[in-house]
Amino acid sequence: MILILLGAPGVGKGTQSQNIIKKYSIVQISTGDILRNEVKNETELGLTAKQYMEKGELVPDDIIIKMIEKRISQPDCANGFLLDGFPRTIEQAKSFDKMIKQKGLDLDKVIYIDVADDEIIDRLTLRRVCPTCGAIYHLKNKPPKQDMICDICGSKLIQRSDDTKETVENRLKVFKEHTKPLIEYYEKQGKLNSVSGLGTVDEVFSRILTALSSI
Repeated sequence: MILILLGAPGVGKGTQSQNIIKKYSIVQISTGDILRNEVKNETELGLTAKQYMEKGELVPDDIIIKMIEKRISQPDCANGFLLDGFPRTIEQAKSFDKMIKQKGLDLDKVIYIDVADDEIIDRLTLRRVCPTCGAIYHLKNKPPKQDMICDICGSKLIQRSDDTKETVENRLKVFKEHTKPLIEYYEKQGKLNSVSGLGTVDEVFSRILTALSSI
């Protein structure tokens, strides 16, 4: 089973990724994790990528694709994998399609978690995190017992710099410019299933299971 999970920041991709990989016993592949590991281990690909990262430039698609090809060739991916955070552009999608085709593999399904911008802004701008233990709160949906104080360790909660309204709006703009075209791309292939990201975690996961039941 080969899956791709798409969605704007704040739609719950991380939570649903974990649900999917547990349910289907497949591996989650995050391009960010792969990139960090390759750089940390000072592999040939990692050292090449590091040169771009140190200049503040995007790592070229061909390097990312080679890293993914290397990762999916490992034994733990034999039963399938879920891509999170990739592809981000049509070019990456086409390169990935070509790469897995050469391996005799096929993409089964693309799940797009759809949530309106207003809801995403509400979710992220009201999110607060504990800098000490990492606990996450939401001022409206899951507030701490004591105002801005972590229930677990008593530290003062903070707002992440990428959770400010201006930053969230910019992240949504970038998503629409670069990732939204992927929705049309996979729709034309008949691979896309759009599910509403509203409701509880279980409700959203139930919709995803329904979408995957056709595989």
